[in-house]
Amino acid sequence: MSTLSVPLTPQLEEFINSMVRQGKAENKAQVVRQALRQFEEEEAVNALLQARKDVREGKVFYGDLDELAKKIK
Repeated sequence: MSTLSVPLTPQLEEFINSMVRQGKAENKAQVVRQALRQFEEEEAVNALLQARKDVREGKVFYGDLDELAKKIK
């Protein structure tokens, strides 16, 4: 596991400390990891919602992508 140093505003630092004090995380690193996992999950959900929208709008390709790639070359 790598380590990353990130400058925080006083408000974010207090929020992180508050999460630890409330027992929502064991330490500051865990708060940040949980926040990043949640952000990653939100991005995945947004990608799925966009894909659903694209299907509804007919912005999809049905077929073999390898065959399409050959035609494009």
